[in-house]
Amino acid sequence: MSLLTGWFANANCSFSEWTVLLPKTEKVMITLFNSSFFSPNKALRRLALLFAIHESPQISQHAIGRLVRLSSSMVNNYIKMFKQEGLVNVLGDTNRTQSYHLTAEGGIALRNDLLFYSAEIVQMYGAVKRELSNILNGFYEEGIRTVVLFGAAETAEIVHAALKASDLVVIGVVDSDPKKQGAGFNGFKIKAPEMIENINPDAVIITSFAQQEEMFQSIQTYIRGKNIAIKKLSDISV
Repeated sequence: MSLLTGWFANANCSFSEWTVLLPKTEKVMITLFNSSFFSPNKALRRLALLFAIHESPQISQHAIGRLVRLSSSMVNNYIKMFKQEGLVNVLGDTNRTQSYHLTAEGGIALRNDLLFYSAEIVQMYGAVKRELSNILNGFYEEGIRTVVLFGAAETAEIVHAALKASDLVVIGVVDSDPKKQGAGFNGFKIKAPEMIENINPDAVIITSFAQQEEMFQSIQTYIRGKNIAIKKLSDISV
């Protein structure tokens, strides 16, 4: 059982009950990333800090700082605040020997923060899926009926989910990464891009927001002038 599954399934249980749902060998971290639209705020840093402490009690303040993009002094300030709020106990006398442990109150705070965080992520996922559905419906209105997905990464998962709300039919998935070829993807076996011609869809959809132009040029070499359209997620009618 995953950590998230355990928390959602046991939202009303005590901290001492739901902590054991995480396998000892499984390590999960909430790492903050560079974003132009979602700058980390105090609430997200608090969540990331509490999560890091839960996962690795022996983690140093310097290592926590790298994860949450804060200086060691700022991490120290958060730890002091957590102690004052009764969320964390600190054991050990020096930086080398100190370890951090969530209290029962700290576990409840972490669980609640994670639930709110996950709810917001789900809302953003839904919004992205709706916008992608609009783009895909536009492809259908152009006369496209069957498609091959080019790329089998995270964005392709969202595109595949959005396709369920359209009349387009997926008839294949390809990826240029040899390590992915032959693996499964939502009921399809991932094939090499060279197979696009044999699959013969009406269009190939580039399921990536990055390097779309490079992928567009690459796909052109595989379809060899056949009447197969190449569509990008940036193909939005305005």
